[in-house]
Amino acid sequence: MNDLASSPTPVTDQPLARITRDGVEYTLLGTAHVSRASVAAVRELIEAENFDAIAVELCDTRYRALRDREAWRNLDLLQIIRQGKAGMVAANLALSAYQRRLAEQFGIEPGAEMKTAAELAEAQHKPVWLIDREVATTLKRAYRSVGFLQRFGLLGGLVASLFERGEVAEADIEKLKQGDMLQSAFSEFAEQSEPLFRSLIAERDSFMSARLREESAKAQALGAPVKRVLAVIGAGHLAGMTREIEAQHDEPARLTQSLNATPPASSLPKWIGFGVLAVIIGAIAYTFTRGAHFGVEAIKVWVLFTGGFAALGVLLGGGHILSALTAFVVGPLKPFRPFVPVGAVAAAVEMSLRRPRVADFESLRDDVIDWRGWWKNRVSRTLLVFLLGNFGMILGEYLAGIRILSKLL
Repeated sequence: MNDLASSPTPVTDQPLARITRDGVEYTLLGTAHVSRASVAAVRELIEAENFDAIAVELCDTRYRALRDREAWRNLDLLQIIRQGKAGMVAANLALSAYQRRLAEQFGIEPGAEMKTAAELAEAQHKPVWLIDREVATTLKRAYRSVGFLQRFGLLGGLVASLFERGEVAEADIEKLKQGDMLQSAFSEFAEQSEPLFRSLIAERDSFMSARLREESAKAQALGAPVKRVLAVIGAGHLAGMTREIEAQHDEPARLTQSLNATPPASSLPKWIGFGVLAVIIGAIAYTFTRGAHFGVEAIKVWVLFTGGFAALGVLLGGGHILSALTAFVVGPLKPFRPFVPVGAVAAAVEMSLRRPRVADFESLRDDVIDWRGWWKNRVSRTLLVFLLGNFGMILGEYLAGIRILSKLL
């Protein structure tokens, strides 16, 4: 690690490491993603030294969102719901809101140091390398790496972050240099879960290190070799990437491909769900052997619980009364539509009744900073209708099963 000057400067106050691999010197600058000091350090380092390329801890999706505030206008909400990606979009919005709330106190955009690095690189006609893994892939790998109970912890961490309104001292913001934004959002669980820490941090250390090597090799193959590269990363990755750059032996393309793969979803929860549903249907059928009255009562319980809780979930999500009535009608029909979530049907009705406006897409990133904005904005409200409608249906199904089985025992 080399100091740039004898007197304190923004750069010398930041975590910094230099590693040489395959003839390329990589300068790793650790930053906090919501820190003015980090922005100043990026600017000073790029202006003081001559780098051949600038790498940033961004994936293509986050880079486009950072550079284009209107990127959300291109969101195809109906397609997202049809493809089952509503939960992932909601998680991305919650993480973005968490980061922006930290930043708004100090008048600095989240990711400003990454944006500054990219803009300065372009001004100097230097290539910008996007080296981070897609955040959706990271969240999927993290979610599927932990057990059933820890998954609820992850979801709880996201929900809790929406209601966190306490003031954060700037000194505490600087402490984020010791971690990573994703790790900070799930700090309690990341510290206690090795699989979660591996997915959120360690895997990305390996991925970003391999991406640096991959881009360097591409430049070499194109006859424009790079000798000095600046990588602007969250300081929580500094130690891990320093080790990885020096120690990696696998081909970088092969390594990134393996770390980009999404682990297959476990079939156990699906089979458990089908099993529970089969038991409940069997129990309802059995009640008719005790008399038509018992069978009719069991069906009433099934309809009221599944339809009622699905409708309640839609209403809690801010859905229209007709969207809730749709959920009430569709909820009890689950045995006949096992692959069509009640939340998707309710969300489709919600969109037809309250079609999101251009203004909703434009203000989405700002509205979700406050938890109340999730219910005000038509885009995020539709996501809530989908998620809470499904949750209500699942809750109602299990409660109906318990009620029906208790009548038989």
